[in-house]
Amino acid sequence: MPREILAGITTFLTMSYIVVVNPAILSTPGTGIPFSGALTATVLVCFTMTLLMGLYARLPFGVAPGMGLNAFFTYTLIINGGIPWPVALGIIFWAGVVFLLISATPLRERIAMAIPASLRSATAAGIGLLLTFIGLQKAGFVAANPATMVGVGALDHRAILTLAALVISVALSRRDNPFAYLAGIAFVTATAWIAGYVTPPASWLAAPDFSSVFFKLDILGALKWSHAPAMITVMLTDLFDSLSTFIGVSQAANLVDEKGEPKNLRQGLIVDAIATFGAGLFGSSSGTAYVESIAGIRMGGRTGMTAVVTACCFLPCLFIAPIAAAIPDYATSAVLILVGVSMFQAVARVPFDRLEIAVPAFATLILIPLTFSITQGILWGFILHAALHAVAGRARDVSAPAWGLAAVSIALLVIEHA
Repeated sequence: MPREILAGITTFLTMSYIVVVNPAILSTPGTGIPFSGALTATVLVCFTMTLLMGLYARLPFGVAPGMGLNAFFTYTLIINGGIPWPVALGIIFWAGVVFLLISATPLRERIAMAIPASLRSATAAGIGLLLTFIGLQKAGFVAANPATMVGVGALDHRAILTLAALVISVALSRRDNPFAYLAGIAFVTATAWIAGYVTPPASWLAAPDFSSVFFKLDILGALKWSHAPAMITVMLTDLFDSLSTFIGVSQAANLVDEKGEPKNLRQGLIVDAIATFGAGLFGSSSGTAYVESIAGIRMGGRTGMTAVVTACCFLPCLFIAPIAAAIPDYATSAVLILVGVSMFQAVARVPFDRLEIAVPAFATLILIPLTFSITQGILWGFILHAALHAVAGRARDVSAPAWGLAAVSIALLVIEHA
């Protein structure tokens, strides 16, 4: 029991940065989502879904709103897509419902196997680039330029503090310190308060905000054909995000059964699906199992008790909205960049020496940050993968489900641009 408690606390510390980072992204100016409501929703997702992961799936995984999909929700759906945030939450809800139906049937394996490994890796790398770009924007390294669209920013105190936070976080990460990301955020925040760049909070604690976004989703408004590409994108990204986490972490931590398969995989995927539509109900982008859970597992966490302890650690975070709101926007830049670097490593698994594989993967990777849309990257990746394999005389190497995904992608693009 003491080992599970220590493991649960360790998992919480490694992923607790999301309590600040996710509300900061969701409440970006232009979304209309209040920071306090986003923070309450974030903590509710972390607490309830991590608790469910421990009690139902009996797995030592923490659950929280996923990095990448929060940027997709904010920038692609709301800011660039012009979708009102209640409708965007409705899209998250329905994506979770579809994910749940799939997770309860053998269809989940068929869909997962239909997604080429190269496109999975490219999607992860593309999301990493997108997060890095957002982090660079917040830090002032990159700014809008009317001639070239983007250019060098002002390089003011935001950039200097971000560099310092990067150094601190990298140094601690190399020592497997669970405070690595939090230390960078804390340093930037404290320096900004002391230097007068940001005003410290007038009060340190406040009651949770259950009035602004909690259960304010527009379920019926999300049921439009034009929203289908976004729903499918969220569902597919959640599916192979969670599969990658469960399979990767389980293999690394030896949490496998006698057949070498991850333990309780179906139950874990069901919790992941519930975390998606549950996030839509609470007022957040979709939740998913966190790869940072490996830190707690390495500390000896092997059962659902680890997740239960992690969930309980999140509960007090419901009351820290004034502190979190006083954290400057650029304090999370280093975290976004480091998470981006971590996700971009997946590009090493793409065989760039075979053009019929390389071109679709590269298109997926580059379209995600350039269009600020995971949807565009995934859909064009599916289409190009099937088309270029046919051109290269390797049409038989494309599975029937993969051809189906390509056909669905074409239909979704037509619907989106109709």
